[in-house]
Amino acid sequence: MTQHEAEASRGSPRTIQEVLNSHLHCRTVGDLEGDLRENYADDVVLLSAEGVNRGHDGVRYLAGVLQSYIKDGSFQFHKLLTDGEVGMLVWTGSTDELEIHDGVDSFVVRDGRIAAQTIHYSTRR
Repeated sequence: MTQHEAEASRGSPRTIQEVLNSHLHCRTVGDLEGDLRENYADDVVLLSAEGVNRGHDGVRYLAGVLQSYIKDGSFQFHKLLTDGEVGMLVWTGSTDELEIHDGVDSFVVRDGRIAAQTIHYSTRR
């Protein structure tokens, strides 16, 4: 049973903590499409240095940009804070050649889905 099916069967949307934990799990195991299906609203709005992106194609695009920096590296999730429908993730990433040292994403979760996300990170060699 998928998260969405479980949510429907219990009659209430997942909490922000459940959604973001699922998001992090999907990203850790490299399941972008599962992450989109389970955790992102179809009309999600994403704000980043790349501009405003929308929908699942916007998520795919920004995931591709990040992967272009850190293809075979690893990510570390340092802190996840939530309050109501708002969440913030502090993270870093690294490869042998590159470090992402100040990753911070913020989220708005509504009806058990990520409705909006901001993405910020800087890289250094």
